[in-house]
Amino acid sequence: MPNIDQSGSFTLGDHSVKRLGYGAMQLAGPGVFGPPKDHETALAVLRAAVAAGVDHIDTSDFYGPHVTNRLIREALHPYRDDLVIVTKIGARRGTDASWLPAFSREELTQAVHDNLRNLGLDVLDIVNLRIMLDVHGPAEGSIEAPLTILADLQRQGLVRHIGLSNVTAKQIVEGRGITEIVCVQNQYNLAHRADDALIDELARDGIAYVPFFPLGGFTPLQSSTLSDVAARLKATPMQVALAWLLQRAPNILLIPGTSSLEHLQQNLAAVGLVLPKNEIAELDRIAGVGAA
Repeated sequence: MPNIDQSGSFTLGDHSVKRLGYGAMQLAGPGVFGPPKDHETALAVLRAAVAAGVDHIDTSDFYGPHVTNRLIREALHPYRDDLVIVTKIGARRGTDASWLPAFSREELTQAVHDNLRNLGLDVLDIVNLRIMLDVHGPAEGSIEAPLTILADLQRQGLVRHIGLSNVTAKQIVEGRGITEIVCVQNQYNLAHRADDALIDELARDGIAYVPFFPLGGFTPLQSSTLSDVAARLKATPMQVALAWLLQRAPNILLIPGTSSLEHLQQNLAAVGLVLPKNEIAELDRIAGVGAA
């Protein structure tokens, strides 16, 4: 089994974390709503990830809601000193499992306190402000009002560091003018590469980029090219997709999620996969990058 240290490390807030972490979203029920299918397996996956060396867990109290944070607390509290738990605020769940914006001072403040209570923490390591101007992806518009509220909560000592999620490059510039931004979390993977230039810009400034849906999200990546490369390398397509991200830029931190111990081990094994240049060039053509 490859050692997770092979993924390398990058600065995230006050810590240097391994570049392969774990995302807790899939531990909730279908549609990220309700309890897990198997409570004990969910706890086992969290414990196995940390036992393997994972020191960066991504979560939110609107997963479930409240489900994944309570699972993390049950499985891992008291937490290791080197474990960085990153959460998100800015959204809430409707009774029909819909995703709704939650940007008012009352909603953002309540969200921070909910995360603190359910994780069993006195202060949150990193809070990402999830921008919900469009549920389906980044959309332009000022983020000053909600980010100023989050910065106020940081000054109160409830939050150590702030990140942004589902944002445009213009919004990141606006956000950095309001407070220090330690990470950006957007959708990015082999087939969805709108943030190529942004990733390189953030790398130059030492800011972590955390791609969500690194394996395609609710609809896993499907590509004959990806499958062919994986077969040649004697790896799974998902391992190749993760290895490609690790080689894409040094500031990329991965948070693949799973509710399966088997899939967790497969994801962790991606750190031992090195993609030759010719295979990277072939994979790049999935998104039309470098194509003739």
